[in-house]
Amino acid sequence: MRTKRSSEGQLTVRGLVIGVIGCVVITASSIYTALRMGALPWPIIFAAIISLFFLKVLGGGKASLNEANVTHTVMSSGAMVAGGLAFTIPGAWMLGMAEQIDGLQLLVVAVGGVLLGLVCTALLRRHFIEDADLRFPIGTAAAETLRAGAAPGNTGRKLFGAMGAAGLYALLRDGLGVLPRMLAALPIPGVTFGIYNSPMSMAVGFLVGTGAVLVWFAGAVAANFGIIVGGSAAGLWDTVTAQSIVASLGMGLMMGCGVAVIVRDIVPKGFKSLRAARGRQRKSEGLLGLTAAAALPREGAVRSEGTAGDGRLSKGDVGGLGLLAALAALAICAVCGLAPHVSIIVVLLTFVTCAMSAQSVGQTGIDPMEIFGLIVLLLVALFGGAAGVQLFFIAALVAVACGLAGDVMNDFQAGHLLGTSARSQWVGQAIGGIVGACVAVAVLQVLLAAYGAEAFGPNSEFVAAQASVVATMVGGIPSPVAFFIGLGAGFGLYLVGFPAMMLGLGVYLPFYMSLTAFLGALAKLLYDGIRKRRDGKLSEEERAARMRAHDENGLLIASGLLGGESIVGIVLALAVAASALA
Repeated sequence: MRTKRSSEGQLTVRGLVIGVIGCVVITASSIYTALRMGALPWPIIFAAIISLFFLKVLGGGKASLNEANVTHTVMSSGAMVAGGLAFTIPGAWMLGMAEQIDGLQLLVVAVGGVLLGLVCTALLRRHFIEDADLRFPIGTAAAETLRAGAAPGNTGRKLFGAMGAAGLYALLRDGLGVLPRMLAALPIPGVTFGIYNSPMSMAVGFLVGTGAVLVWFAGAVAANFGIIVGGSAAGLWDTVTAQSIVASLGMGLMMGCGVAVIVRDIVPKGFKSLRAARGRQRKSEGLLGLTAAAALPREGAVRSEGTAGDGRLSKGDVGGLGLLAALAALAICAVCGLAPHVSIIVVLLTFVTCAMSAQSVGQTGIDPMEIFGLIVLLLVALFGGAAGVQLFFIAALVAVACGLAGDVMNDFQAGHLLGTSARSQWVGQAIGGIVGACVAVAVLQVLLAAYGAEAFGPNSEFVAAQASVVATMVGGIPSPVAFFIGLGAGFGLYLVGFPAMMLGLGVYLPFYMSLTAFLGALAKLLYDGIRKRRDGKLSEEERAARMRAHDENGLLIASGLLGGESIVGIVLALAVAASALA
């Protein structure tokens, strides 16, 4: 039986105030981090600690874990909205289109992406959080952080000790420049070979699981040393052509997997839920109640697995969510100059890419939101539905929706582990997402006005690496044949149970990221082997107890490594932003 999940005392006024203030600060720093460093660490762990701290200060040393969970949901949601804009829109500035974009258009794109992301996560939550066997390492780490912060004893010391060590390491590397960012780098043409000197990346590999990481790494080896190095050496193509084949193949694999998730897992269950809902008494609900309740656990409901009720969509729920999606499409169509049919296509593709984002975050802890925006951009460009600055609007909209989807799913995972009301989290995410959209647009406009469009791009003040890639790819899919091969392969592999998303990530991501995660998985294998040898002479019952303790220790330490580096990344970004504005 599932336990009752009441929202009482979770979505509170003090929590909203703390969350909104933190959202403003984290969103502003995230824009700066994404543009300056070409990366955006998850702010969830940082937000969880800050939320718990300030709630305890205001509550006389007492704070509910669920209130802290909802508060950090509000606080962290703007960061991924900021990433979606920062990873795409500056590409238009690099191509001389700055005068064609105004603040209102950016705001509509950002808010539209937030609305679509919220709709998609409401529809997808049940499948990815309750039904699918996904780890969601970042969301799990957030839950463990909150538990450790509230519980006395060794648990907190282990987690925060690992967090402090990773934070110090990141400070020495990024703040003081004492440590290199890359180890064992080799000059291999077309391949970014090396080990990313990052405790966070190692921890991701440790948490994701050996089997999944092996598929991920196999994709990376095949793409980089098979297609790029091997194919170029054999004279089949040059290095630049090989890189375009790899990028297109990786995007196709991920897109095919996303389509298969919708076709096999989401649509059939949606029809089943609608059939189960027939005959039930309909209650009158307003639009907010409809949308906030959609696909989320009903308050006060107690049910066993497989029964109708919690998380099932009624026709009214689907109607409310569909209305939100239609409003977003209408606004985008009117303000950004997209044709109605293009807006509809973009909305449908956003749903697919949000499913891809949820799958990726659940398996790896990585949300390549700009890749998903790029996929939709290229598809629309391929069929001539939009051109010029409109393509950047499309990429930004999808990236914002996918970024928010990844953040929401991590928060839902933490809530699932802690027993937090998903309804409260969804409402908190909506508030934080809208606030984040407004702040992110304002900061982008301020930076553009202060530094000018020429400050964005390779070898400039703001490198904006992802946006530079988007600008380069606006011309179309580099290798359509490879893309459609990947599309079919990704679809088919997922249908037969193969982790096609992991394979696609390995093909697409830089090799150094895949190699570092692989080393983290090897560390997990070594850790498991050592503990089995030590516990080999114990009784079966004692071994089981020791195994649970070892698993908990490994999870705590890996979660601490994730949190420590992400926290220092945000703090350093705040310091740099403050000095730039001084």
